[in-house]
Amino acid sequence: MVPLLLSLSLFRLGLWASGLILVLGFLKLACLLLWRQKLARALESFPGPPTLWLFGNALKIQQTGSLDKVVSWTHQFPYAHPVWYGPFVGFLNIYEPDYAKTVYSRSDPKAPDVYDFFLQWIGKGLLVLEGPKWFQHRRMLTPGFHYDVLKPYVAVFAHCTHTMLDKWEKKAREDKCFDIFCDVGHVALDTLMKCTFRKGDSGLDHRDSSYYLAISDLTLLMQQRIDSFQYHNDVIYWLTPHGRRFLRACQVAHDHTDQVIRERKVQEEKEQGKIQKRRHLDFLDILLGAQDENGSKLSDEDLKAEVNTFMFEGHDTTTSGICWFLYCMALYPEHQHRCREEIRAILGDRDIFQWNDLGKMTYLTMCIKESFCLYPPVPQVYRQLSKPVNFVDGRSLPAGSLISLHMYALHRNGTVWPNPEVFDPLRFTPENAAGRHPFAFMPFSAGPRNCIGQQFAMNETKVVTALCLLRFEFSPDPLRPPIKMSQLILRSKNGIHLHLKLLGPGSGMQLHQE
Repeated sequence: MVPLLLSLSLFRLGLWASGLILVLGFLKLACLLLWRQKLARALESFPGPPTLWLFGNALKIQQTGSLDKVVSWTHQFPYAHPVWYGPFVGFLNIYEPDYAKTVYSRSDPKAPDVYDFFLQWIGKGLLVLEGPKWFQHRRMLTPGFHYDVLKPYVAVFAHCTHTMLDKWEKKAREDKCFDIFCDVGHVALDTLMKCTFRKGDSGLDHRDSSYYLAISDLTLLMQQRIDSFQYHNDVIYWLTPHGRRFLRACQVAHDHTDQVIRERKVQEEKEQGKIQKRRHLDFLDILLGAQDENGSKLSDEDLKAEVNTFMFEGHDTTTSGICWFLYCMALYPEHQHRCREEIRAILGDRDIFQWNDLGKMTYLTMCIKESFCLYPPVPQVYRQLSKPVNFVDGRSLPAGSLISLHMYALHRNGTVWPNPEVFDPLRFTPENAAGRHPFAFMPFSAGPRNCIGQQFAMNETKVVTALCLLRFEFSPDPLRPPIKMSQLILRSKNGIHLHLKLLGPGSGMQLHQE
């Protein structure tokens, strides 16, 4: 009798539990449908490409060539159009300077529907923070990018680059095209470790290389998650092989960051306050010593988040920018030659560069900016409106709306840039730049939340590319043109394969600070 009653009780409990799950599921579905209705109503004044109810525009976005597909939509839908990632996440995709200014001149937070995916990886660092805490961290970290901090990094950039170029000499002698992306990525990571975390003169070790591979994996998995609505729910995502692979890569990245911080703290304890007396402080020195107006330092969690953020943003975006620049130089030998001649003229009879010479590289800088225009290292960023916005053409969006700034499409918008597909560095002469909308060119974003490390990135790009052009002549691989793809940064699906021809003796002078 007792077993029978027990089984009946368990049966009733199962029914109650099933009923509760169904009710909660129904309520969740109802909330999602109401949210979709609210989003659709907010975006109804913006026509856009056709969508599938279940997938939205996700299938189109996942296809090869999706970046140029968005550019084609700019001709059909001036200013902006909606883009749906599945049935419940919709953004207004903007690619027009006045629209960009309206949103990005404000301090609206990053869109949680995208940037919350970063939390498991980098934590709440400057990339995803908002409000007073973002402002506090921004103010505490700004000294890490001061001129006096950046100046001694030039020699480090040069040292790391020469290691790569020596390796490329051996490859060049084989007279075969090869993919430059991984090698440039290792240089960017090596310089980051030496400049910002004071790693020794040795190159990357096994742990560093594992970190590089983990970051490559994480950026791929993150982009796939953003584009695939079925992965947007955390519970579902962590149960998938895709999600478990993401967690394994996160663990590798976290172990690397923890080791960097741990080693520095041990060193700081040994030196007992000598850090602040050094002639040159690095990024981690400044992080460890940073204090707010109340004298409070960053917590261990905040410190780890900022190191994770800079480790990712400080090398992956720079890698993309340098690789696409060298690809442009390979495609356009006349500009490559002119950049090389400018660098040689700056050197004159000297065999080293002085720090001030970087500011004299005017044509090289114009070519770098033009390559950033055609191939922005970060093709797309996202915001959520904290208050309503009214656009220049009279249309508006309510608070809570999601915005996607498509910088790749903005930089190739024919109404903004004449002949946008043509590589034309003269767009960036002082005279031409002066008459351009300030939000037409945004490789480092713009407004209050622009990239804090943009000067670091530009200096590194100048040094690395100048050294590359002094040592080699670059030409493209006609059989393997790069296939552009967005993977948080702008990458190539099949790598960036170039042919390198070693130039004569005396072409590869070193760069040092004076």
